Amino acid sequence: MNKTDQISAARRTDQSGLRNVNERLILSQLQRHGAMPGSDLARQTGLSAQTVSVILRKLKSDGLTRQGKPVRGKVGKPSVPIALNPLGALSVGCKLGRRSCDLIVMDFCGATLFKRNLTYDIAIPQTVFAFLADSYADARAQIGPKAAERLCGFGIAAPFEIWKWGASDGNTPEDFLSWKDLSFEEEVARFTDLPVFMLNDATSACWAEQLYGRGRDFSDYAYFFVSTFIGGGIVLNQSVYEGSRGNAGSFAPLRVGNRAGQTRQLLDVASVHVLEDALAKAGKDYRELWRQPQDWSRFEAEVSDWIDGAAHAIAQACMSACAVIDFEAVIIDGALPQDVRHRLVEAVRVKLPDEDSRGLLVPEVAEGVIGGEARALGAACDPIYSQFFTTTQLV
Repeated sequence: MNKTDQISAARRTDQSGLRNVNERLILSQLQRHGAMPGSDLARQTGLSAQTVSVILRKLKSDGLTRQGKPVRGKVGKPSVPIALNPLGALSVGCKLGRRSCDLIVMDFCGATLFKRNLTYDIAIPQTVFAFLADSYADARAQIGPKAAERLCGFGIAAPFEIWKWGASDGNTPEDFLSWKDLSFEEEVARFTDLPVFMLNDATSACWAEQLYGRGRDFSDYAYFFVSTFIGGGIVLNQSVYEGSRGNAGSFAPLRVGNRAGQTRQLLDVASVHVLEDALAKAGKDYRELWRQPQDWSRFEAEVSDWIDGAAHAIAQACMSACAVIDFEAVIIDGALPQDVRHRLVEAVRVKLPDEDSRGLLVPEVAEGVIGGEARALGAACDPIYSQFFTTTQLV
Protein backbone atom coordinates (compact mmCIF):
# COMPACT_ATOMS: atom_id res chain seq x y z
CA MET A 1 0.00 0.00 0.00
CA ASN A 2 1.57 3.26 -1.06
CA LYS A 3 0.48 6.81 -0.23
CA THR A 4 -1.13 7.38 -3.62
CA ASP A 5 -3.35 4.34 -3.05
CA GLN A 6 -4.35 5.70 0.35
CA ILE A 7 -5.35 9.12 -0.99
CA SER A 8 -7.26 7.72 -3.97
CA ALA A 9 -9.18 5.41 -1.65
CA ALA A 10 -10.09 8.18 0.76
CA ARG A 11 -13.59 9.63 0.42
CA ARG A 12 -14.44 7.11 -2.31
CA THR A 13 -18.10 6.16 -2.37
CA ASP A 14 -21.02 5.29 -4.61
CA GLN A 15 -22.29 8.59 -6.04
CA SER A 16 -25.88 7.54 -5.40
CA GLY A 17 -25.13 7.68 -1.67
CA LEU A 18 -24.15 11.35 -1.69
CA ARG A 19 -26.49 13.91 -0.14
CA ASN A 20 -27.03 17.36 -1.60
CA VAL A 21 -25.46 20.38 0.04
CA ASN A 22 -28.53 21.55 1.95
CA GLU A 23 -29.28 18.07 3.26
CA ARG A 24 -25.71 17.78 4.51
CA LEU A 25 -25.98 21.21 6.11
CA ILE A 26 -29.09 20.26 8.09
CA LEU A 27 -27.69 16.88 9.11
CA SER A 28 -24.48 18.59 10.26
CA GLN A 29 -26.44 21.05 12.40
CA LEU A 30 -28.27 18.18 14.08
CA GLN A 31 -25.02 16.32 14.67
CA ARG A 32 -23.25 19.28 16.18
CA HIS A 33 -26.06 20.89 18.17
CA GLY A 34 -28.48 18.05 18.86
CA ALA A 35 -32.24 17.86 18.36
CA MET A 36 -34.02 21.06 17.34
CA PRO A 37 -37.24 22.08 15.58
CA GLY A 38 -37.36 23.01 11.91
CA SER A 39 -37.70 26.72 12.71
CA ASP A 40 -34.33 26.68 14.50
CA LEU A 41 -32.75 24.77 11.63
CA ALA A 42 -34.02 27.38 9.18
CA ARG A 43 -32.60 30.20 11.27
CA GLN A 44 -29.19 28.57 11.77
CA THR A 45 -28.74 27.44 8.17
CA GLY A 46 -30.20 30.51 6.47
CA LEU A 47 -32.57 28.32 4.45
CA SER A 48 -36.25 29.14 4.05
CA ALA A 49 -38.76 27.41 6.28
CA GLN A 50 -40.32 25.77 3.23
CA THR A 51 -36.97 24.41 2.02
CA VAL A 52 -36.17 23.02 5.46
CA SER A 53 -39.60 21.40 5.68
CA VAL A 54 -39.14 19.66 2.33
CA ILE A 55 -35.67 18.44 3.25
CA LEU A 56 -36.78 17.16 6.65
CA ARG A 57 -39.56 15.12 5.06
CA LYS A 58 -37.02 13.53 2.72
CA LEU A 59 -34.52 12.82 5.51
CA LYS A 60 -37.23 11.20 7.59
CA SER A 61 -38.35 9.12 4.62
CA ASP A 62 -34.74 8.01 4.13
CA GLY A 63 -34.59 6.94 7.78
CA LEU A 64 -31.87 9.44 8.69
CA THR A 65 -33.88 11.54 11.17
CA ARG A 66 -36.69 11.02 13.63
CA GLN A 67 -39.15 13.28 15.38
CA GLY A 68 -39.17 13.82 19.12
CA LYS A 69 -42.11 14.60 21.38
CA PRO A 70 -43.80 17.97 20.73
CA VAL A 71 -42.69 20.77 23.04
CA ARG A 72 -45.42 23.20 24.04
CA GLY A 73 -44.57 26.88 24.44
CA LYS A 74 -46.53 29.73 25.88
CA VAL A 75 -47.99 30.72 22.53
CA GLY A 76 -48.49 29.07 19.15
CA LYS A 77 -48.54 25.43 18.24
CA PRO A 78 -46.05 22.97 19.81
CA SER A 79 -42.63 22.67 18.17
CA VAL A 80 -41.40 19.22 17.17
CA PRO A 81 -37.68 18.60 17.69
CA ILE A 82 -35.88 16.72 14.94
CA ALA A 83 -32.93 14.46 15.77
CA LEU A 84 -30.61 12.13 13.94
CA ASN A 85 -31.77 8.53 13.83
CA PRO A 86 -28.91 6.51 15.41
CA LEU A 87 -29.60 3.61 13.03
CA GLY A 88 -29.97 5.86 10.00
CA ALA A 89 -26.43 5.02 8.86
CA LEU A 90 -23.75 2.75 10.28
CA SER A 91 -20.08 2.38 9.45
CA VAL A 92 -17.14 0.12 10.21
CA GLY A 93 -13.96 1.53 11.69
CA CYS A 94 -10.62 -0.25 11.88
CA LYS A 95 -7.48 0.87 13.68
CA LEU A 96 -4.29 -0.79 12.52
CA GLY A 97 -1.67 -0.21 15.19
CA ARG A 98 1.87 -1.38 15.88
CA ARG A 99 0.74 -3.42 18.89
CA SER A 100 -2.96 -4.04 18.26
CA CYS A 101 -5.83 -3.89 15.79
CA ASP A 102 -9.40 -2.82 16.56
CA LEU A 103 -12.62 -3.17 14.61
CA ILE A 104 -15.78 -1.32 15.62
CA VAL A 105 -19.22 -0.59 14.21
CA MET A 106 -20.44 2.96 14.86
CA ASP A 107 -23.97 4.32 14.53
CA PHE A 108 -25.07 7.65 13.03
CA CYS A 109 -24.68 9.43 16.38
CA GLY A 110 -21.22 8.11 17.21
CA ALA A 111 -22.14 5.27 19.57
CA THR A 112 -20.17 2.02 19.32
CA LEU A 113 -22.40 -0.99 18.60
CA PHE A 114 -19.64 -3.60 18.26
CA LYS A 115 -15.97 -3.78 19.20
CA ARG A 116 -13.28 -6.42 18.77
CA ASN A 117 -9.56 -6.21 19.59
CA LEU A 118 -6.45 -8.17 18.64
CA THR A 119 -3.03 -7.68 20.23
CA TYR A 120 0.32 -8.79 18.81
CA ASP A 121 4.04 -8.06 18.96
CA ILE A 122 4.14 -6.84 15.36
CA ALA A 123 1.46 -6.38 12.68
CA ILE A 124 1.60 -9.12 10.03
CA PRO A 125 -0.80 -8.54 7.09
CA GLN A 126 -2.16 -12.10 6.96
CA THR A 127 -2.97 -12.03 10.69
CA VAL A 128 -4.54 -8.59 10.55
CA PHE A 129 -6.83 -9.25 7.59
CA ALA A 130 -7.92 -12.64 8.91
CA PHE A 131 -8.90 -10.86 12.14
CA LEU A 132 -10.77 -8.15 10.23
CA ALA A 133 -12.69 -10.67 8.10
CA ASP A 134 -13.75 -12.73 11.13
CA SER A 135 -14.63 -9.67 13.21
CA TYR A 136 -16.63 -8.10 10.38
CA ALA A 137 -18.67 -11.29 10.00
CA ASP A 138 -19.30 -11.37 13.75
CA ALA A 139 -20.27 -7.69 13.73
CA ARG A 140 -22.87 -8.19 11.00
CA ALA A 141 -24.31 -11.14 12.89
CA GLN A 142 -24.49 -9.15 16.13
CA ILE A 143 -26.16 -6.01 14.72
CA GLY A 144 -28.56 -8.07 12.58
CA PRO A 145 -29.40 -8.05 8.86
CA LYS A 146 -31.65 -4.95 8.98
CA ALA A 147 -28.97 -2.79 10.58
CA ALA A 148 -26.27 -4.31 8.37
CA GLU A 149 -28.10 -2.92 5.34
CA ARG A 150 -27.34 0.55 6.72
CA LEU A 151 -23.57 0.06 6.66
CA CYS A 152 -22.16 2.74 4.35
CA GLY A 153 -18.40 2.19 4.40
CA PHE A 154 -15.29 0.63 5.89
CA GLY A 155 -12.86 3.17 7.40
CA ILE A 156 -9.26 2.21 8.12
CA ALA A 157 -6.85 4.25 10.25
CA ALA A 158 -3.26 3.16 9.66
CA PRO A 159 0.21 4.65 10.24
CA PHE A 160 1.81 6.38 7.29
CA GLU A 161 4.24 3.93 5.65
CA ILE A 162 3.81 1.36 8.41
CA TRP A 163 6.42 -0.91 6.80
CA LYS A 164 9.13 1.53 7.92
CA TRP A 165 8.28 0.96 11.60
CA GLY A 166 9.44 -2.59 12.20
CA ALA A 167 10.75 -4.29 15.32
CA SER A 168 12.84 -2.04 17.58
CA ASP A 169 15.54 -4.69 17.87
CA GLY A 170 16.01 -4.75 14.09
CA ASN A 171 14.65 -8.28 13.73
CA THR A 172 11.70 -7.34 11.51
CA PRO A 173 9.90 -10.33 9.92
CA GLU A 174 9.89 -10.37 6.12
CA ASP A 175 6.08 -10.70 6.16
CA PHE A 176 5.83 -7.31 7.87
CA LEU A 177 7.63 -5.58 5.02
CA SER A 178 4.93 -6.78 2.60
CA TRP A 179 2.72 -3.90 3.81
CA LYS A 180 4.59 -1.74 1.29
CA ASP A 181 3.09 -3.47 -1.75
CA LEU A 182 -0.29 -4.33 -0.28
CA SER A 183 -3.63 -2.75 -1.32
CA PHE A 184 -6.09 -2.29 1.53
CA GLU A 185 -8.97 -2.02 -0.95
CA GLU A 186 -8.16 -5.38 -2.52
CA GLU A 187 -7.73 -7.13 0.83
CA VAL A 188 -10.96 -5.73 2.31
CA ALA A 189 -12.83 -6.55 -0.92
CA ARG A 190 -12.22 -10.23 -0.15
CA PHE A 191 -14.86 -10.10 2.59
CA THR A 192 -17.04 -7.02 1.91
CA ASP A 193 -18.13 -4.81 -0.96
CA LEU A 194 -18.32 -1.71 1.25
CA PRO A 195 -16.28 1.26 -0.04
CA VAL A 196 -12.95 1.67 1.75
CA PHE A 197 -11.82 4.97 3.29
CA MET A 198 -8.18 5.42 4.33
CA LEU A 199 -6.89 7.81 7.00
CA ASN A 200 -3.62 8.39 8.79
CA ASP A 201 -4.08 6.89 12.26
CA ALA A 202 -3.30 10.05 14.25
CA THR A 203 -5.42 12.18 11.92
CA SER A 204 -8.23 9.71 12.50
CA ALA A 205 -7.90 10.14 16.26
CA CYS A 206 -8.01 13.90 15.71
CA TRP A 207 -11.32 13.51 13.86
CA ALA A 208 -12.77 11.61 16.82
CA GLU A 209 -11.66 14.28 19.30
CA GLN A 210 -12.98 17.05 17.06
CA LEU A 211 -16.40 15.48 16.65
CA TYR A 212 -17.01 13.84 20.01
CA GLY A 213 -14.47 15.28 22.45
CA ARG A 214 -12.81 18.55 23.44
CA GLY A 215 -12.45 19.70 19.84
CA ARG A 216 -15.77 21.53 19.95
CA ASP A 217 -14.28 23.94 22.51
CA PHE A 218 -11.69 25.40 20.12
CA SER A 219 -11.53 26.80 16.61
CA ASP A 220 -7.83 26.11 15.84
CA TYR A 221 -5.65 23.61 17.67
CA ALA A 222 -2.78 21.17 17.35
CA TYR A 223 -3.52 17.61 18.42
CA PHE A 224 -1.06 15.08 19.84
CA PHE A 225 -1.93 11.39 20.18
CA VAL A 226 0.50 9.35 22.29
CA SER A 227 0.72 5.64 21.57
CA THR A 228 3.51 3.22 20.59
CA PHE A 229 4.63 6.12 18.39
CA ILE A 230 3.37 9.66 18.94
CA GLY A 231 1.40 11.30 16.13
CA GLY A 232 -0.75 14.33 15.58
CA GLY A 233 -3.35 16.29 13.69
CA ILE A 234 -4.39 19.85 12.87
CA VAL A 235 -7.76 21.58 13.20
CA LEU A 236 -8.38 24.94 11.51
CA ASN A 237 -11.68 26.79 11.69
CA GLN A 238 -13.24 23.78 13.46
CA SER A 239 -12.33 21.49 10.56
CA VAL A 240 -9.70 18.75 10.55
CA TYR A 241 -7.04 19.69 8.01
CA GLU A 242 -5.54 16.56 6.47
CA GLY A 243 -3.36 18.17 3.82
CA SER A 244 -3.22 17.43 0.09
CA ARG A 245 -1.47 14.12 0.76
CA GLY A 246 -3.27 13.17 3.97
CA ASN A 247 -0.29 13.61 6.30
CA ALA A 248 -0.78 17.06 7.87
CA GLY A 249 0.07 17.32 11.55
CA SER A 250 2.79 14.68 11.41
CA PHE A 251 4.53 16.03 14.50
CA ALA A 252 6.50 12.86 15.29
CA PRO A 253 9.64 13.86 13.28
CA LEU A 254 9.92 17.29 14.98
CA ARG A 255 13.35 17.81 16.53
CA VAL A 256 13.35 18.26 20.30
CA GLY A 257 16.04 18.31 22.95
CA ASN A 258 16.08 15.59 25.59
CA ARG A 259 17.19 16.08 29.19
CA ALA A 260 20.79 15.31 28.23
CA GLY A 261 20.80 18.17 25.75
CA GLN A 262 20.76 15.91 22.71
CA THR A 263 18.49 16.71 19.76
CA ARG A 264 16.25 13.85 18.70
CA GLN A 265 12.94 13.33 16.96
CA LEU A 266 9.85 13.72 19.12
CA LEU A 267 8.85 10.11 18.45
CA ASP A 268 12.10 8.89 20.06
CA VAL A 269 11.37 10.72 23.32
CA ALA A 270 7.59 11.02 23.77
CA SER A 271 6.36 7.67 22.41
CA VAL A 272 5.29 4.68 24.49
CA HIS A 273 7.93 2.55 22.77
CA VAL A 274 10.46 4.49 24.88
CA LEU A 275 8.67 3.24 28.00
CA GLU A 276 8.58 -0.26 26.51
CA ASP A 277 12.37 -0.19 26.07
CA ALA A 278 12.85 1.00 29.67
CA LEU A 279 10.70 -1.84 30.98
CA ALA A 280 12.51 -4.41 28.86
CA LYS A 281 15.87 -3.21 30.20
CA ALA A 282 14.50 -3.58 33.73
CA GLY A 283 13.49 -7.17 32.97
CA LYS A 284 9.76 -6.38 32.95
CA ASP A 285 7.17 -7.44 30.39
CA TYR A 286 6.23 -4.37 28.32
CA ARG A 287 3.24 -6.27 26.88
CA GLU A 288 1.46 -5.57 30.16
CA LEU A 289 1.17 -1.94 29.03
CA TRP A 290 -1.41 -2.96 26.43
CA ARG A 291 -3.41 -5.45 28.44
CA GLN A 292 -7.03 -4.26 28.75
CA PRO A 293 -8.17 -2.60 30.91
CA GLN A 294 -4.88 -0.71 31.11
CA ASP A 295 -3.21 -0.40 34.49
CA TRP A 296 0.36 0.89 34.63
CA SER A 297 0.56 1.28 38.42
CA ARG A 298 2.96 -1.65 38.79
CA PHE A 299 5.51 0.24 36.67
CA GLU A 300 5.41 3.52 38.59
CA ALA A 301 9.15 4.20 38.60
CA GLU A 302 9.51 3.78 34.83
CA VAL A 303 6.20 5.54 34.09
CA SER A 304 7.12 8.60 36.17
CA ASP A 305 10.47 8.94 34.43
CA TRP A 306 8.84 8.52 31.01
CA ILE A 307 6.17 11.15 31.75
CA ASP A 308 8.84 13.67 32.73
CA GLY A 309 10.82 13.17 29.53
CA ALA A 310 7.76 12.98 27.27
CA ALA A 311 6.22 16.14 28.74
CA HIS A 312 9.44 18.08 28.23
CA ALA A 313 9.56 17.01 24.58
CA ILE A 314 5.86 17.66 23.90
CA ALA A 315 6.15 21.15 25.42
CA GLN A 316 8.91 21.93 22.92
CA ALA A 317 6.84 20.49 20.07
CA CYS A 318 3.88 22.65 21.11
CA MET A 319 5.90 25.83 20.68
CA SER A 320 7.37 24.63 17.38
CA ALA A 321 3.86 23.99 16.05
CA CYS A 322 2.71 27.44 17.18
CA ALA A 323 5.61 29.02 15.29
CA VAL A 324 3.94 27.85 12.07
CA ILE A 325 0.25 28.30 12.91
CA ASP A 326 -1.22 30.47 15.67
CA PHE A 327 -2.97 27.65 17.52
CA GLU A 328 -5.15 28.76 20.42
CA ALA A 329 -4.82 25.35 22.05
CA VAL A 330 -3.06 22.01 22.07
CA ILE A 331 -5.06 18.87 22.86
CA ILE A 332 -3.20 15.81 24.15
CA ASP A 333 -4.73 12.34 24.14
CA GLY A 334 -3.42 8.83 23.72
CA ALA A 335 -3.76 5.09 24.15
CA LEU A 336 -2.91 5.51 27.83
CA PRO A 337 -4.65 4.84 31.14
CA GLN A 338 -6.68 7.90 32.10
CA ASP A 339 -4.57 8.64 35.16
CA VAL A 340 -1.35 8.53 33.09
CA ARG A 341 -2.84 10.79 30.43
CA HIS A 342 -3.90 13.28 33.10
CA ARG A 343 -0.42 13.29 34.66
CA LEU A 344 1.21 13.76 31.24
CA VAL A 345 -1.03 16.72 30.37
CA GLU A 346 -0.41 18.34 33.75
CA ALA A 347 3.33 17.90 33.28
CA VAL A 348 3.18 19.59 29.86
CA ARG A 349 1.26 22.50 31.41
CA VAL A 350 3.97 22.90 34.02
CA LYS A 351 6.86 22.73 31.53
CA LEU A 352 5.37 24.86 28.74
CA PRO A 353 6.00 28.25 30.46
CA ASP A 354 9.69 27.35 30.69
CA GLU A 355 10.00 27.16 26.90
CA ASP A 356 11.34 30.15 24.94
CA SER A 357 8.17 31.82 23.69
CA ARG A 358 9.61 35.05 22.32
CA GLY A 359 7.53 36.07 19.30
CA LEU A 360 4.92 33.41 20.06
CA LEU A 361 1.59 33.18 21.88
CA VAL A 362 1.54 30.29 24.36
CA PRO A 363 -1.42 27.96 23.66
CA GLU A 364 -3.82 26.51 26.17
CA VAL A 365 -3.07 22.85 26.94
CA ALA A 366 -6.20 20.68 27.09
CA GLU A 367 -6.65 17.01 27.90
CA GLY A 368 -8.36 14.84 25.30
CA VAL A 369 -11.23 12.60 26.37
CA ILE A 370 -11.61 9.86 23.75
CA GLY A 371 -8.60 7.69 24.61
CA GLY A 372 -7.50 4.46 23.01
CA GLU A 373 -10.62 4.04 20.87
CA ALA A 374 -10.06 7.38 19.11
CA ARG A 375 -8.37 5.98 15.99
CA ALA A 376 -11.01 3.33 15.28
CA LEU A 377 -13.80 5.80 16.06
CA GLY A 378 -12.28 8.37 13.73
CA ALA A 379 -11.94 5.75 11.01
CA ALA A 380 -15.64 4.91 11.36
CA CYS A 381 -16.50 8.61 11.14
CA ASP A 382 -14.90 8.96 7.71
CA PRO A 383 -17.49 7.02 5.64
CA ILE A 384 -20.41 8.70 7.40
CA TYR A 385 -19.05 12.23 7.20
CA SER A 386 -17.97 11.85 3.61
CA GLN A 387 -21.48 10.87 2.57
CA PHE A 388 -23.83 12.66 4.94
CA PHE A 389 -22.24 15.69 6.61
CA THR A 390 -20.31 18.79 5.62
CA THR A 391 -16.56 18.17 5.69
CA THR A 392 -15.25 21.60 4.75
CA GLN A 393 -11.46 21.64 4.68
CA LEU A 394 -9.00 24.39 3.78
CA VAL A 395 -7.16 23.72 0.55
